[in-house]
Amino acid sequence: MSGFSDKEAMGAAWARLRDVSHLTLAELFAGDPARTEAMTRRIAWPVEPGSAAETGMRIDFAKTHLSADALAAFEALAQAAGFGAAREALFGGGIVNPTEGRAATHGALRGSGTPAQVEEAEALLARMGMLVEAIHEGALGEVRHCIAIGIGGSALGPALAIDALTRDLALVDVHVVSNIDGLALEQAFRACDPAATLIAVASKTFTTIETMTNAASALKWLADNGVEDPGGRVIALTAAPDKAVEWGVDETRVLPFVESVGGRYSLFSSIGFPVALAVGMDEFRAMLAGAKAVDDHFRQTEGRANAPLLAAFCDQYYTRLRGCQTRAVFAYDERLALLPDYLQQLEMESNGKSVTIDGAPVDGATAAVTWGGVGTDAQHAVFQLLHQGTHLIPVDFIASIAPGDDLDPAHHRILLMNCLAQGAALMAGKPSDDPARVYPGDRPSTTFLLDDCDAAALGALIAFHEHRTFANAVLMGINPFDQFGVELGKAIAKQIESGEGEFDPSTKALMAAAGLG
Repeated sequence: MSGFSDKEAMGAAWARLRDVSHLTLAELFAGDPARTEAMTRRIAWPVEPGSAAETGMRIDFAKTHLSADALAAFEALAQAAGFGAAREALFGGGIVNPTEGRAATHGALRGSGTPAQVEEAEALLARMGMLVEAIHEGALGEVRHCIAIGIGGSALGPALAIDALTRDLALVDVHVVSNIDGLALEQAFRACDPAATLIAVASKTFTTIETMTNAASALKWLADNGVEDPGGRVIALTAAPDKAVEWGVDETRVLPFVESVGGRYSLFSSIGFPVALAVGMDEFRAMLAGAKAVDDHFRQTEGRANAPLLAAFCDQYYTRLRGCQTRAVFAYDERLALLPDYLQQLEMESNGKSVTIDGAPVDGATAAVTWGGVGTDAQHAVFQLLHQGTHLIPVDFIASIAPGDDLDPAHHRILLMNCLAQGAALMAGKPSDDPARVYPGDRPSTTFLLDDCDAAALGALIAFHEHRTFANAVLMGINPFDQFGVELGKAIAKQIESGEGEFDPSTKALMAAAGLG
């Protein structure tokens, strides 16, 4: 990052990396009998606050092509890029988003930041907790449903957490709506009793057109169905509390978060209110604790021992040195079905850039295209390409040792067997006299093995990928915290609405056909 890096040293490190020999996975294992141990990391946290017993996650990078030479070169790159200083600035409230002149203080939301930032975050969390507990105790009357309205980071994180953590029980039935397509909102309406429904409106600026349009329709639905004070059923989650009050939300029902928390990094702020409402504050705080454990590991661990940084080394190796354009994520756990969607925004909106922090063109590929699905469904859909296609695609597998169901243990055993078998098969391949039955092998994967897929583990997974994203950005010299690329389409949509602006012939014809001309 600008101010932290030595560009000449970075260039030398990349030159060194481009000269690294690309050994096969079989050669790497044959050359190092201790490779599995050397390339496996574990991050742990207490089973309960204050408990000596630990749980956590194991991350196995052994089936990636990182050799000892590559790792040493990547460590030199991290040093040249000023990784240590950039990381300290991240946690210390420094300007790590220079295009907007901002810090990025999402770490403070779980206790990883300056004392002042952590104190402010804890105060806002306590305010949210009091409101959640008051709702659960009936202070707002009967509340059995909540329609949580947001988009992007204001919806993807809550949707993931609610889907993951409410499979057994939800204290409040929460429906996350992001799409401006009215079908999405109508589906939520059909599932909710308006007399027992809250509307949570999540928008950093409280001006996002999709969110505010959906919010207005939700209030109309309440009014049309006999709710006397629809505005009194609204909770606002925003970094612009004055805008929310101006819109009509009672100030006692506005849950703020700070401007320096970006949308895709905001789940642990008041944007997580729908999660806390659904599962309770104890579970929400467990999610924070899991994230804090990863924060501590990321902040205190150096070089290749640092798991998110090692993941970034893998990403850079495949993207920059092997020409891989995508990275696949497959969760072998139904509770993590929405994780690939969440990671798409986190990684692609953060690092989908074409200029460095200094404004110069980047000298290589930046973010890979993140995609994925759920095992074992994906095995019968896309794994054909992974095993026998012409694309080299690094794969992340994520699974939980503990099952999430109470059925015959055979279900979970088969699930885990399939997860581990796919990684082994991608690496080993299989020769055949029949060309159609040849599996080339030597295809990379990383496996995340959770002890359990609970709230703390979910928090840890999210924080891990936040830091992986940041580490990648530092190694590339780009800013992961702005997202100007999303603005142009919005601006042109406004021009279409107003009838102003000049458009190409194709767009004009489409506007006319759609009744927008």
